[in-house]
Amino acid sequence: MTDELQAVEKWAGALLAQLAPAARRKVMLDIARELRRSQQTRIAAQREPDGTAYTPRKVKAQKSGKKLRGKRGRIKRAAMFAKLRTARYMQVEATPTGLAIGFAGRVARIARVHQFGEVDRVSSGGPEVRYPARVLLGLTDADRGLIRDQLVQHITRGL
Repeated sequence: MTDELQAVEKWAGALLAQLAPAARRKVMLDIARELRRSQQTRIAAQREPDGTAYTPRKVKAQKSGKKLRGKRGRIKRAAMFAKLRTARYMQVEATPTGLAIGFAGRVARIARVHQFGEVDRVSSGGPEVRYPARVLLGLTDADRGLIRDQLVQHITRGL
């Protein structure tokens, strides 16, 4: 992934060097917002950056007579990472020299555990579990095209 980012940086660096710092920051902020939208839709679709599906959750054991399955055999649960992908937690930062998309606050630990497939406790005092790696932040081919299109659009607008 760092090689991909360096290639984008090398290509875009010459174009961005021609802009004033305030204009560069505006371009970076617009690109960061679009990338965040792209990441949010990909996370909602539960897809890795390479297009494969996330590893599904484990089925919980039935507790206290609660029905977990509906008529069609579908497991009734909230969508994975529903709050994590909101703009409140997935924040963007833009400067004239770069942009960053990441998670803020206490949810950053949860995102890191899922991003890299680390071991964490299910609940405080609960058992430790190795979570499967589910890449939350990553560039797809469409994201690279989005960056290119946004840069070209801003530069041609300035001419």
